[in-house]
Amino acid sequence: MTSTAKKAYLTMFLSVSAAALAVAAEPQAPVAAAPNTTAASSAEAPKPASKPHWSWQPVQAQFVPVVKQKEWVRTPVDAFVLAKIEAKSLTPSRDSDRATFIRRATLDAWGVVPTPDEVDAFVNDQSVDAYEKLVDRLLASPRYGERQARLWLDLARYADSTGFQNDSTRPNLFRYRDYVIKSFNEDKPYARFLQEQIAGDEIAPGDQDVLVATGFLAGYPDNSNSRDLVQRKYQITTDMVDTVGQAILGTTVGCARCHNHKTDKFTQKDYYSLQAFFANTAFEEKAPAKKGDQELAFEKAQAAYDELTKDIRAKQKAIIDSVHDAALKYHKERYLTDSRESIFKPKDQWNALDRWVNHRLDAVTDQPQLAAFLIYAAEDKNAPEHSPEIVKKWEEYDKLRKELQKFADKRPTRGANTFTTATELGHPDAPPTHIFFGGNHERPLEEVQPAFPEGVTSEKPDIKPTATSSGRRTALANWIASPTNPLTARVFVNRIWNQYFGKGIVVTVSDFGKAGDKPTNPELLDYLADNFVKNGWSVKTLHKSILLSSTYRQSSDYREDVAKVDPENKLLAVFPRKRLEAEQIRDSILAASGKLTEQIGGPSVFPPLPTNLSGGNNFNADPAWTTSKDPKDYTRRSIYTFTRRSLPYPLLETFDMANAQQIHSKRDVTTTPLQALTLYNSDQVFQWSQALAGRVINEAGPDESARIDRLYQILFSRKATDPEKEALRAFLDQHQKTITQKAEDGKLALAIPIGVKDKPTDPLRASAFVDLVHTVLNSNDFVYRF
Repeated sequence: MTSTAKKAYLTMFLSVSAAALAVAAEPQAPVAAAPNTTAASSAEAPKPASKPHWSWQPVQAQFVPVVKQKEWVRTPVDAFVLAKIEAKSLTPSRDSDRATFIRRATLDAWGVVPTPDEVDAFVNDQSVDAYEKLVDRLLASPRYGERQARLWLDLARYADSTGFQNDSTRPNLFRYRDYVIKSFNEDKPYARFLQEQIAGDEIAPGDQDVLVATGFLAGYPDNSNSRDLVQRKYQITTDMVDTVGQAILGTTVGCARCHNHKTDKFTQKDYYSLQAFFANTAFEEKAPAKKGDQELAFEKAQAAYDELTKDIRAKQKAIIDSVHDAALKYHKERYLTDSRESIFKPKDQWNALDRWVNHRLDAVTDQPQLAAFLIYAAEDKNAPEHSPEIVKKWEEYDKLRKELQKFADKRPTRGANTFTTATELGHPDAPPTHIFFGGNHERPLEEVQPAFPEGVTSEKPDIKPTATSSGRRTALANWIASPTNPLTARVFVNRIWNQYFGKGIVVTVSDFGKAGDKPTNPELLDYLADNFVKNGWSVKTLHKSILLSSTYRQSSDYREDVAKVDPENKLLAVFPRKRLEAEQIRDSILAASGKLTEQIGGPSVFPPLPTNLSGGNNFNADPAWTTSKDPKDYTRRSIYTFTRRSLPYPLLETFDMANAQQIHSKRDVTTTPLQALTLYNSDQVFQWSQALAGRVINEAGPDESARIDRLYQILFSRKATDPEKEALRAFLDQHQKTITQKAEDGKLALAIPIGVKDKPTDPLRASAFVDLVHTVLNSNDFVYRF
């Protein structure tokens, strides 16, 4: 054999041997049996099944990489990051200064800027565990739970109203929001957190603290006026499956509703098998709540309203009662055929679907719905029920309705003495689930049973029905929260990484499929996921491991060498700068001005809308936005602002708040003129600027240089540089001249600092300082964290 031939043979042998070893080292999917033939050619031999997609493979424990710059590694996280940096012949950035670090960490963990005293205490703490003490303090604060809850509520498409044209208020869903805050603050294991939200009513029946967790499922946009209840059931179930799939499993399983998934191995059967877990799920939206101060206050306010309006409401009820049977029959007949099959069926013949339809019917049938019969019978002269008597009844009822509307401002607009929970209506049997052709619920194909996606696992659900529930959601929750589930931990730790670094290890944080991005550091992702589970699914432990890392401590200063090699900063050799989210901006302005109300939880509040914006009315002619009576509500944290789907709060919407109409995986970052105009023109922001100016004057005294330093310490956690001071003094001088000119012309009412202990000796200069504060508040240094 020639030397060339030997070399070719050796190369082929080594290639084949390496491939064989690689295959032998990988877990193989089951292979179909070979066909029964005596002369099957090698081309016809069965091929091994393709390897599962990376995200569906089991999470692997990882060895911490060996790196050159060992002294840089403060936590194992750093070794995984540094290994990638060194592989590109780069070095990580120096540490940021302490003031920058505490501002960064406080904004990320709490969602607000730190106080100057907090900054000074950390900067001057010379103890070896200064950073750890800071991180422990951040994680122990109730503000941590509020910040983390906001990010989870984005995924849960949380809102205080239903959406659609009615956009009815959900007055008690705030209890779910408070459950999420409490869970993060108590460091509830993430696995348990998921189980309670998916199957709390099955796991802990009768325990309100757990039952409210199922508000996660109940947060779907809802059209209470839908006339096809069978279709509405399908749409609600679809929403729940898509939310669980995208928010928890990081999969676009919803793409398989109408056809087999185009890129991932999700079939239509997989999709509807997941829907089957929710087939028997309904919702009780008025379950009596435990009596606390909020409930007692609500009942007192409701009783006062009831007393004021009892005569009007009694007369309305008497009119409806006189036509009740006809009105109810008319109401039921307005539903579509497949709904009416259940609605008009005798109760003793109801099956599981009939129970769901009639439960839904009861939930959406109220007096205004029955009053629709009066309108129809009075105005349609061809209606069989039309008569002078009916016309008179409608005229009287409508007169009473308008009279009642005069008392709308006396009715309690926030809070409730009820809560919302999932239920299976006291029965274990579930409606059948079918695959629907093209996703059309009117074209059912084969029936399917609850099952996990076959491409992800071969595990079968362990369903244990009870006397009152199917047990299906518990089986699903247990699989999702299992340590062996390949997706749950990976998806969550990636979301937390995204929170701190602006990009996930998998950039497409809710798509771990083939159409999504591959992980930039798969070993780090599996290390985080594996340790997350081993640490008891402790979310705080996960946060701490990132906050204490050298990776998180790096400076964000621009580096030319890094930009050339890694323009997208995937290696994290430089800390990524990040624009603050809408709630961080608003809450930090409030904190800086000393106005932030730190009350935890409770019903959602209605801060004032801009003067040029009317809230309008919702479907029931009730005001869509009723400004809270208590001024303290105006300055609550943004997470407590009422989220109406049809009317997002303008200040937050301008800065890309989450769209509550859908699962919101990652905040957008846009730059528009409206953002600057909003901060400049908002009456509230200007009043907070006046309060901040007053705070600065009180704390810094009469010296303007000290005032500028104090302003910068409050907003930026640092003192102003000499060029900044020079520019701001020039601004004050010029602006004072402008104000003086306008004041002399009688065209200006002075806006002076609020809350100043001593009356300003020069009101014009004080007014100019308010405008300086307002301008600095609108700077990039404030709305970014570095």
